[in-house]
Amino acid sequence: MDLNTQYVSVVDTNRLEKHRDIPLLSALKEYSLQDIAAFDVPGHKRGQGVKVLNQYFGHELMRMDVNSLPLLDNVSNAKGVIKEAQELLADAYHADAAFFMTNGTTSAIHCMLMSVLGPNDKVLLPRNIHKSALNGLILCGATPVYLPTEMLGKEGIACNVKPSDVESMLNQDSNIKAVFLLNPTYYGFVTDLEQIIQICHQRDVLVLVDEAHGAHFPFHPDLPPSGVELGADVSCVSIHKTGGALTQASALLVNKARIDVKKVQQVINMLQSTSCSYLLMSSLDGARQNLVLNGHEQLSKTIYLSEYARYKINQIPGLHTIEPIGVYHQSYDVTKLGVNVQGLGLTGFEVYDLMWKKYNIQLEMPDFNNVLAVISLGDQLKNINRLIEAFKDIASQHHKESNIEQTPFKLVSHPQVELSPRDAYFSEKELVPLEEAIGRLAGESILAYPPGIPIVAPGERITSEVIISLKQLKQSHAFLTDNVDKEMKQLLVIKENNLS
Repeated sequence: MDLNTQYVSVVDTNRLEKHRDIPLLSALKEYSLQDIAAFDVPGHKRGQGVKVLNQYFGHELMRMDVNSLPLLDNVSNAKGVIKEAQELLADAYHADAAFFMTNGTTSAIHCMLMSVLGPNDKVLLPRNIHKSALNGLILCGATPVYLPTEMLGKEGIACNVKPSDVESMLNQDSNIKAVFLLNPTYYGFVTDLEQIIQICHQRDVLVLVDEAHGAHFPFHPDLPPSGVELGADVSCVSIHKTGGALTQASALLVNKARIDVKKVQQVINMLQSTSCSYLLMSSLDGARQNLVLNGHEQLSKTIYLSEYARYKINQIPGLHTIEPIGVYHQSYDVTKLGVNVQGLGLTGFEVYDLMWKKYNIQLEMPDFNNVLAVISLGDQLKNINRLIEAFKDIASQHHKESNIEQTPFKLVSHPQVELSPRDAYFSEKELVPLEEAIGRLAGESILAYPPGIPIVAPGERITSEVIISLKQLKQSHAFLTDNVDKEMKQLLVIKENNLS
């Protein structure tokens, strides 16, 4: 019996039947069909008050946009259908507990950090974190300690961290309370998460995992293992990204051995809306059912399509797909189709724009040297072929010689942190010209989105390397966010008198 047959057999016999239930989605549908005289919110009154929404979204959807009701439970203190749906979600992800999150994994990361860290606690984390992690540190007051993050050659992509580096950093600083990891990075790189979890738990250090881009991992044996399945203490999954739920629908997953689940619920109730969208929550219920029942089959097709696309794109002159090397070769999310375009003399930003303007193809993101396509449950061979043909046409029609040797973009991998993000956030600040900011402490985050990795963060010493990176991004027309001066002529820095 091969591995795939074994996997399907385990799912069929032990878990399949109970995961056919969709308690929240079914209850919401049943309620929407009742003849209700609605004197509660929302104010559109089941689609009757705003006709244009009814026309564009459909009457059935508008009837299901409701607020907390006795029949439909309340996410702040779930006792009914939401509790049942969250328990099924926890089982699907091999976690002890699961919480619905309706403001994306951004909110889930804030809740995760606030649940386990406090002012002046130290957290070990890679530099290529999403900005939500940095903002979570502002909320909880913890101080970041950055891990070395390896770069993938001339592609300029941050990979992941090594277990040996995690162990070395923990040996150097016994005050580190938690390690925050990515599983995977935006481009699909993972690390030996199981070994890192063992290293951390031997020292009573918590393991927190941002799995925004790994919501599909537990549902196919050819994908990397998920965090909570390996024993991580808390993880966040963007089920809307690769699991099929509606946009913003995510989950916070908890293993109870080292985590106070009641405190997690308290933090969620503090940071999440009391009017969570039932459309988003019920989409998590439906997506979970689909992943357990159909995920293996759908992901087998997804993996095949991604491998097929890689083979075809690697035959196009000037292009190569981004592949794992060295330690990363052991485990990699093949569904993240990264393509290096430097050989065309084009930036990733230029190829991204060409794709949607000329070929009606929407990629996930560009950076200086690469573009990223996410292959997931709903992809079809015909669209994969459209993507391949578009790459062929760009390579033949838009190739430029002049930019092939451009200086690769480099992430500032080991910044000098002088103040905690929280202290920096609440300090007095001033705007200064770009060049005059060198040597000062940053008073703002600046990042290119996507992927949302900070180039500089509050409390960090601004170096010439930071200024060069920001100029490169501006010249390449990258979409920069969070900077106060939208022209990027000035930077917000902490006033000197705050530091005395």
